[in-house]
Amino acid sequence: MTSSEHIPKKQKIESTEHVTQPKRKQLLINFFENSSSSIHWSGQWKHPQDRSHTYKDLDYWLHLVKLAEKAKANIFIADSLALFDVWGKGDKESNFKGPLHYGIQAPKNEPSAPVAAMAAVSKNVGFTVTVSTISEHPYHLARRLATLDHLTKGRISWNIVSSFLPSTGKQVLNGAPLPEHDSRYTKSEEYLKVIYKLLLSSWRDDAVVLDKERGVFVDTDRVREINHVGEHFNVVGPSLSEPSNQRLPVLVQAGASTKGRQFAAQHAEVVYVSALTAEALGKKIKEFKDLAETYGRGRNDIKYVASATVISGKTEEEALEKYEEIKKHADTVGAQVLFGGWTGIDLSQWEDDQELEHVENNGMKTYIENLTKFNPGKKFTKKSISEKISLGGSISALFVGTGSQIADQIEEYVDKSDVDGFNFTYAVWPQSFEDVVDYVIPELQERGLSQKEWPVEGGTFRENLNGKKGQTFVPKTHPAYNYRWSNDLTKEEFETKLENLNIK
Repeated sequence: MTSSEHIPKKQKIESTEHVTQPKRKQLLINFFENSSSSIHWSGQWKHPQDRSHTYKDLDYWLHLVKLAEKAKANIFIADSLALFDVWGKGDKESNFKGPLHYGIQAPKNEPSAPVAAMAAVSKNVGFTVTVSTISEHPYHLARRLATLDHLTKGRISWNIVSSFLPSTGKQVLNGAPLPEHDSRYTKSEEYLKVIYKLLLSSWRDDAVVLDKERGVFVDTDRVREINHVGEHFNVVGPSLSEPSNQRLPVLVQAGASTKGRQFAAQHAEVVYVSALTAEALGKKIKEFKDLAETYGRGRNDIKYVASATVISGKTEEEALEKYEEIKKHADTVGAQVLFGGWTGIDLSQWEDDQELEHVENNGMKTYIENLTKFNPGKKFTKKSISEKISLGGSISALFVGTGSQIADQIEEYVDKSDVDGFNFTYAVWPQSFEDVVDYVIPELQERGLSQKEWPVEGGTFRENLNGKKGQTFVPKTHPAYNYRWSNDLTKEEFETKLENLNIK
């Protein structure tokens, strides 16, 4: 059962005998979260054991980070800036009541707020926070990212998004329409360039001297204005924050459109990629690696993670019973609300048997292609889509069984796709994550697919991501590398270097 297209049945699932294999790559494991109740499994907040509605309590996040530390996993917090208000809008501009009524990623809190508290009770877990390039000025975000990196001792990653909900413009752009897809990525390019300049080019690595004898806190000859003048931003600088442990957080991206893939291939260190099957995912990953090479990056410079949900138990019967209980609470109308937020398509206006066809929209443009273009001859209707999404989405892997059975499935999935890891989401919180920790991680560890110890104990996100002590910064093949003002250059020498490299 490696995708939501394959529904488990109450029958014997044979576990393949494990044979010692050559050393495997250890998977990057994230616990995928959202500062709201439920994520992809609509209706599960009604499940008697689900506590996802307690997302607003600090204990929720402290329990989560302790699970992640035990599993040697990281925490990935997704976000969106507006309600999924497409479903049921009719002739109106939007319908904010749908997501609230059905509890579809709403209400929602700010994603980075719980990170400092989680960092205080953990030593190794990395934290990915999602922030849109239209949500705030880059000068402001640079300070927030640096602050989080300081407080976590370098365990921060930024998931870069450009937003896709039309109502986002109404909320954060003074009522202006959300820019078209490609123009959002063009703006994101400049936004990221400003972040590079503020975090890497405005302070020399050793600018903070703390010279008590001379009474000098910061050597001001080691700080400079960036004087960025661009199409979208004019930023003088310098950054308000001193250099942090990583200087630049680990960069994550999930763009699936042509522009999104180009952006990720240039800048991302981790790419969140999805497909209906392991084989289709493998094709996407290969295409990503080919594209990254055209930008001068190595084929292994980027880690690729896919979405997955685990439903497990001590026995196969227990796992299948859990799945049957989950199905009882699945909400197909809530799934339509979720689909509307993803695609901009209001399924409330459709007949149950109406077939989905490719529709251009200003949202997640390739979502529908994943359903239609890459599945020739297969029909998707309002009813079938709603049922799929209500049980975890339609482009996410679903693994059901004992820990050993799921490890078999994951091993096969990895072999077919060459994926580097998973964003494990939950159906029931915290049960789904506890199942991963209790049943699946030990099996993966025994097979060499999951780390038993952190590669760099107490290290930064980037060190543990790459398994290399001392690799706190991006490699030379990354476009941010030359933006960094290192200790060996004076202000004049550094500015000459930027000029020679045509970095403006």
